[in-house]
Amino acid sequence: MTTVKIDRKEFEKFLGKKFSDDYLIDRISMMGTPVEKITEDEIEIEIFPNRPDLLSLQGFARAFSSFIGLKEGLSRFEVKKSGEKVIIESSVKNVRPFTACAIVKGVNFKDEKIKEVIQIQEKLHLTFGRNRKKLAIGIYPYEKIKPPIRFIAKKPDEIKFRPLEYPTEITGRQILTMHPTGREYAHLLEGFDKFPIFIDSENKILSMPPIINSHDTGKITNSTRDVFIECSGFDLNVLEKCLNIIVTALSDMGGKIYSMELIYPDRKVITPDLTPKKMKIDYDYINRIIGLKLKKEEIKRLLKRMGFGIEKNNALVPAYRTDIMHQVDLAEDVAIAYGYENF
Repeated sequence: MTTVKIDRKEFEKFLGKKFSDDYLIDRISMMGTPVEKITEDEIEIEIFPNRPDLLSLQGFARAFSSFIGLKEGLSRFEVKKSGEKVIIESSVKNVRPFTACAIVKGVNFKDEKIKEVIQIQEKLHLTFGRNRKKLAIGIYPYEKIKPPIRFIAKKPDEIKFRPLEYPTEITGRQILTMHPTGREYAHLLEGFDKFPIFIDSENKILSMPPIINSHDTGKITNSTRDVFIECSGFDLNVLEKCLNIIVTALSDMGGKIYSMELIYPDRKVITPDLTPKKMKIDYDYINRIIGLKLKKEEIKRLLKRMGFGIEKNNALVPAYRTDIMHQVDLAEDVAIAYGYENF
């Protein structure tokens, strides 16, 4: 499990009402996320690895709001077309072959919002990304980027930029020995003769994943309003889920989501795709697994409490839920909504 600290005032602002400490401790814990500590300013909770969508204040508040009946059912997010492209060259095939990308516009990045974004990124890296081995995330001020963006690999001595919070430009190879973050994650590029980079149409380097962003094009500040987000790694489906978690959190911060066209050597992909997945509800199986005799409408109601949409006898699974793959996963959520204390 990983621990997440949530700003209580922002949390209650999202919910639209205040709650007592006792109520929050009880209900949050019954949602399957134990409360470590609660004060008038902060709530510290533990999140299981199967729920990375709860690692942000926005994702957690969205789920909790549905769980307690304030806003039940599927949350809908609009995705507009940006018309922008990311070109993925064949040179990255052996080192980090896939990316999923998006643009989010209109976020007011006050200090607390920047802290929230950093926390989402760090927690996703640590858990869902297996400490950047499985995936890495980059978030950039879009106003400093000139699309189209390219995802390419070059020899490390041919890569030169100023890494985040470093005083000068250095090469990709030097980053791995001279920058603290480079030294920490150098093993992830060990043995490769080329390193991956994101680069814009003016040949400005945005980052060298999974290591570090550029200080010039990869640092969010209070003046940032629009951001480019990329997740890079080895499994496109995993990257798309991670991207969905991030863009929906930024949408809940007030941003508008824009898709991008990803041009691979052999295909084209549009991300993000926030279309919910349909899963047929096996009512008999769910009752058998949890040991109850719930009616169909009651199971549907409980699934809505866990943030699912319902379409006839199908559950609509949110695009940011990474843990819903089988009927047993639906059964677990029905049990949580029913209340473990009621068994």
